[in-house]
Amino acid sequence: MKNSIDKTIFLLLFSWQLLFAGMTAFEIKPSSMKESSYEKIKILDSKRLKFDDISGVKISELSGLAYKNGYLYAVSDKGYLVVFRLLIKHNKIIKLTFVHKYKLRKKYSKIHHHDSEGLALKGDDLLISFEGKERVNLFTPEGVKIKKIHINKALQNLELYKSKNKGLEAVAYNKKYGIITAPEEPLKNVDKKYHRLYSNTNIYKFQAYGNITGLEFIDENNIVVLLRSYHYFLPRRYTALVKVDLSSCNKNHLCKSELLAAFDSNKGWNIDNFEGVTKVGKNRFIMVSDDNNNMFQKTLLVLFEIKED
Repeated sequence: MKNSIDKTIFLLLFSWQLLFAGMTAFEIKPSSMKESSYEKIKILDSKRLKFDDISGVKISELSGLAYKNGYLYAVSDKGYLVVFRLLIKHNKIIKLTFVHKYKLRKKYSKIHHHDSEGLALKGDDLLISFEGKERVNLFTPEGVKIKKIHINKALQNLELYKSKNKGLEAVAYNKKYGIITAPEEPLKNVDKKYHRLYSNTNIYKFQAYGNITGLEFIDENNIVVLLRSYHYFLPRRYTALVKVDLSSCNKNHLCKSELLAAFDSNKGWNIDNFEGVTKVGKNRFIMVSDDNNNMFQKTLLVLFEIKED
């Protein structure tokens, strides 16, 4: 009798796997992050992503985003580039479809690049920033390294970073300012009251609110900075969005900045560890949270609008 029951259970489980074999490899569900309106931004929609294994590699720890022509690119801390099709209609995230995932690698090598953090588009290719061995590299949309990018000389001394886990967390690009990158926390040899954004030849300072985790240009001169205060073992989550005007900096490199929004879990916000942001339309952006490969954390995708002055 027991063998018969075991066989029945096996067949039911097998049938269940066949039933879902053709489905996408993740769920997208409404998030409990509430819609809200601030003076400077408006949250339009939010979704929670729940991933299964895809081709034997689990998707987790998404920490950088880039968007172009309906495709959403994401990098994970484990050194993977994940590609989705994203459909937004009427200011809502309607559909997110998995397309492919790639290991970040050299063209003729199996060496796998780890600790990828920031992501930005440069033409049709992708800029990716790394921590541990702090650097920015240019990759194809299939995750193949094209070349190493020269970064500001102030960022080249690895001993000046607070730790190996506080490296080049974010990167952005536009034609006027070129490639902009930043460490998660200020370097050891600078005033900790200010964050610094670095181009190849210039430095842009603004008041520090938390740790830098994401960068994206709003327009030609203004960049939005995603910041967070997060500790793995503490329940509090804090996320801020700051606008920095790179054209307004004085001779001491201090730029005009504006706090657009702040989300604090101690004030009722059901937020998580946000690490990536990208522009998806005029004044519209998506940010993503890194689940740290932790069953108690979530991957959240949040669509928001920066209001025009």
